[in-house]
Order: sequence, then structure tokens, then C-alpha cells
Amino acid sequence: MTAARLIELWRGGMLESAHLGHVVISDANGIVEAWGNPGAVIYPRSSCKMIQALPLVESGAADAAGLSSEHLALACASHDGARIHTRPIAAWLSALGLDDDDLRCGAHLPRDPAERKRLICSDESPCQIHNNCSGKHAGFLTLTRHMKAGPDYVEIGHPVQRAVRRAFEEVTGEPAAGWGIDGCSAPNFACTVEGLAHAMARFARSGQDRRGQAQRRLVEAMLAHPELVAGEGRACTELMRAMKGRAAVKTGAEAVFVGIVPERGLGLALKIVDGGTRGAEAAITALMLHLGLLEEGAPVVQKYLTGPLLNWRGLATGELRRAAGFPA
Repeated sequence: MTAARLIELWRGGMLESAHLGHVVISDANGIVEAWGNPGAVIYPRSSCKMIQALPLVESGAADAAGLSSEHLALACASHDGARIHTRPIAAWLSALGLDDDDLRCGAHLPRDPAERKRLICSDESPCQIHNNCSGKHAGFLTLTRHMKAGPDYVEIGHPVQRAVRRAFEEVTGEPAAGWGIDGCSAPNFACTVEGLAHAMARFARSGQDRRGQAQRRLVEAMLAHPELVAGEGRACTELMRAMKGRAAVKTGAEAVFVGIVPERGLGLALKIVDGGTRGAEAAITALMLHLGLLEEGAPVVQKYLTGPLLNWRGLATGELRRAAGFPA
């Protein structure tokens, strides 16, 4: 099965570009709807951070360290490196008796405009806490301390990553189809789009056992703190706010997106094959419209899907459209 046409860009009455991809909506019993190839193998990238955070919570490490829902939201985050992100992570590390040097994610300039300007104007270099994955890595360090394991927690054979792999394979229902090194240096395990959607459905319809409680806490943390999961002006934050706590969404690099809809017991996963963020953000917005979680005229829908594309002078130059049959 080939990728399906999902999102189109029209300019001057002519189709200019098209984003193809794979989409699965799943419940506890399997696929509910799909476009493209559910069996396409992908790297979830940062869309699976709530899976990577499962061992942190279900091991008891989060409670032993006194982590709050804010900490758990940051463990699932791809944040902008704003002060609302970096300050609690710095305090989190300090409470563990650790600091920036103990992270293994690397440093980059933050996406947040204010913090980026502050660093550039002060001639100060960014630190690892500014890395968009530093919350996930603080979670890894918390679990490392709890396990009394060695400091190189991103190594594939480290106890932390072995625990992550077990959780990943159990919730996707698949053996990992391989692994690669993510942008933050942690292993990222491959799975099918169907497997990723199935994992999100498990988060949506969590049980009362230890894993179910951990899944529920992570989803509730994301819904309670959408500004920590991404940042102001970001699709994850804006979509979760617009849905008023009815669904959690999370992006990943190379145009992956997942959704968790607890009230319907549904999990979603999508991959745009060209790796374009524009296509992924439009597709996840279209799916949330399809499920009745957003209204057609909502500002967030206009921003990511239905509004005109504007040039630097503010002139409308084109528009994004849902391809025929997506969603049905």
C-alpha cells in the first residue's frame, strides 16, 4: 500500500504541492480508520515521549523524586527553551544533586524568541537545559538515579533504555523494527504507524494497573500544562488549548504527529512522508475536526489548515486543502 494524498497546497487556482502520508486511528480493538499504509515502518521521534516516560512513572522513580504534574509534562515535552521551561528543569536537576553537565542531550539555541534574544545579546552560550528534549532527559536522569545505574543513560544497553524499549514494545504490541539515534542523542525505536496508533489508544483507555495509572498521569499532565509540552505559538500547545482538555497531541521530527482522545478511547498516529511540518500540522488539525474535537471556524483551524497563506505584504497567495477522501 502506498502513501495517501492528505494535504494539498493550491496557488492561483492550480495545485502546486501535495503532502502524502500514512494515518491510523485506532481503538483498543484495532484500526478504526486508516489512510495510506498502516504497516509503514517509521521512527516516532519525539511523538513517543510519553512512552519513553512510562518507566519513570511506573517504576516509582517519579514519586520517589517528588515530581509534580508539571515535571511529567516537561518529561513529555519538545519545549521552546523559554524561562517557563528551563527554570523548572534546572531546579529539577538541582534537587537530584545534578546540573547541566549531567545531561546528554547537547545544547542549541532555544526557539523561544525572548530567551534566544537574551542569549544572543548577552553573548551567552545556550546550555543543554535549553535543548527542547531536556525535560525528557531530566526524566531519564531521575530514573537513572532511582536504578542506581551509570551516567551514560542514552547508551542503547543502559538500564534506562532497556526499560524504555520494553515499554515501547509492550504498548505498540510490536517488537522494535530497529533503532536510530535521535537529535537529542537518545535511542529512538522504530514501529509501524498502526503500532504507534495502538500505543496511543492504550494511553487513551488506560486501566487501573500500574501501567494504566502511569499512562493516565502522563496524559493528564500534558492536558493540564499544554504550554510546557511545546510553547506559545506552537501547534501542540494551541491545539490542546483549543480542544479544552479533550485530547492530547504531540509532534515529532520529520512530520510525525500522535493524538490521544480519552473520551473516545482513540489513539491517532500520522507520518507525512516528505518530513514537512506544515503537512503534519494540517493533517492532525484535519483529524481533530473529523472527530468533532475542533470547530471549522476556530482560529487554530484557520491557522494550521483552512486560512489563506499570506506573503510578507499580507497578501493571500494560496491555501491548504484537505485532499479528496481525507478525512472521509
